[in-house]
Amino acid sequence: MSGMRSYGDPCGVARGLDIIGERWALLVVRDLLLGPRRFNDLLGGLPGVSPNVLSQRLRQLTEHGVVHRRDLGPPTRVHLYELTEWGRALEPILLQFGRWGSQSPQSPDGPLGVDSLLLSIKAAFDPARAPELAGSYAFHIDADTYLAEVAGETVQLRRGTASAPDAALTTDIDTLRAVCGQEMTVGEAVESGALRLSGDEEARRRLTDLLLAPFTLRPGPPRPDDRRSAPVENVTLGVG
Repeated sequence: MSGMRSYGDPCGVARGLDIIGERWALLVVRDLLLGPRRFNDLLGGLPGVSPNVLSQRLRQLTEHGVVHRRDLGPPTRVHLYELTEWGRALEPILLQFGRWGSQSPQSPDGPLGVDSLLLSIKAAFDPARAPELAGSYAFHIDADTYLAEVAGETVQLRRGTASAPDAALTTDIDTLRAVCGQEMTVGEAVESGALRLSGDEEARRRLTDLLLAPFTLRPGPPRPDDRRSAPVENVTLGVG
């Protein structure tokens, strides 16, 4: 791994940081959690990263076996980047790290990306609510489609096409941010025409409950005299 620095420590924490400790590396992993992406999609989702740095991180993560590059071949000649099975094992670590980081008293200016907003659903999901939220739900955000499936005690979320979901939401990223940020209600967004819901009334209710759960009663950072953790269901990923 030419150019890579190592802590030279056999501890698993140090060895893990040797792989994902470089700047931008873990955010690349975050943006691949919901499915494969093209280079330009990753570049657009990581404001501030340069094409050269992103290329370096993708190459390093590929060499380490965290990311796999898949070439679709002619006539498209598109390269897709996706997590390997080992790379996907980072998901619970990253979600827990997001819960922890969302409690920081310092919050940089800037909007959350669509992947961060939707990953908050997974980070905040309460297994006890799974029976009342069970179903499949599609989120059409600008040109991308995401599918959430609640079954058993888990929620699965991925980027891709949806086949006959119970309910679907169609909107743009700015409206989604406004709704999740409680700048407008779902009803107001629907009335304005900026957001559309399909499916029966009960399925639409479950979809909106699933989407908005991480953004309601959002706690502030812990006070010095109160180190108790905030409830998981009220914590957003908070990494834009």
